[in-house]
Amino acid sequence: MKKRNLGKNGFAVGEVGLGCWQFGGDFGEMSEQTAFDIMHEAVGQGIDFLDTADVYGGGRSEILIGRFLKTIDQPVRVATKFGRGSGLYPDKYTPRTLRSGIDDSRRRLGVDRIDLLQLHCIPGPILREGAVFDWLREEQANGSIQHFGASVETLEEAHMCLQQDGLLSIQVIFNIFRQKLIDELFPAALEKGVGLIIRLPLASGLLTGKFTADTRFAESDHRNYNRDGQFFNVGETFAGIAFSNGIELVDGLRGILPTGTPMAQSALRWILDHEAVSVVIPGASSVSQVGTNAEVSGMQPLPPGIHNQLKQYYQDRVLRHIRGAY
Repeated sequence: MKKRNLGKNGFAVGEVGLGCWQFGGDFGEMSEQTAFDIMHEAVGQGIDFLDTADVYGGGRSEILIGRFLKTIDQPVRVATKFGRGSGLYPDKYTPRTLRSGIDDSRRRLGVDRIDLLQLHCIPGPILREGAVFDWLREEQANGSIQHFGASVETLEEAHMCLQQDGLLSIQVIFNIFRQKLIDELFPAALEKGVGLIIRLPLASGLLTGKFTADTRFAESDHRNYNRDGQFFNVGETFAGIAFSNGIELVDGLRGILPTGTPMAQSALRWILDHEAVSVVIPGASSVSQVGTNAEVSGMQPLPPGIHNQLKQYYQDRVLRHIRGAY
């Protein structure tokens, strides 16, 4: 597993991490044993960065990660998030609620200090006002968190966060279907020395190429209940593209991406080909998916010609189908 620095003043991590939203059950029910098997395989493959949030499964994802950490000797960095919990969103943020949220996450994770605490897609006006970043710096000074960052939904929010001193990272949606950030965020992040954590790299599974128009998802799976943004930002489900349109757009990629390589691996490799990216955090619902994802670190970059074709495809075919904040 190749490593990259997460931020100029941060730490080195394997360039492929593990997103842990699925441990909370928002992609369908997952047993504790399956979650443990996935994490053990991840560590075995050289993955040393786990991304979670306090609201995934009402804390279940953090709890499972905390239990897992007690079973291993290898160093693993854990990033969690604060800001979408009940009673907080959209405007109940105070130094006290932040401290309480950090303490609860530390307890569930079984750690004294959180490696990276990220604001969890909190409203733009709160980010713009900026007091929440002062509170994060206070928590960093008192030792409850090592670093802080932000997970955002829009380009405007990302640029707001870039202005904050001490910000380690920004987490963004970025994939073959969401390319706007290449020109409008990546250069600024590189200049500031802020790391980029890439979520939804496979557009909620669309970019595996395994779905069809007849694919059905569990009732508890956000790909079923949030298809049109009924419960949270539509961009978090299929990258904001209607499922039926997404199936058609994936078919159009088959003539561009390399033959003989799984589409998911090509899609992840495309992301890692961008210098500004620090770590990509695909989820995994099985042990085999972890191995497939980790292998991408050892793959050769995609040829420039394919990058050019994918850029044109995004502009001509994809962009008009993206819904929600971007």
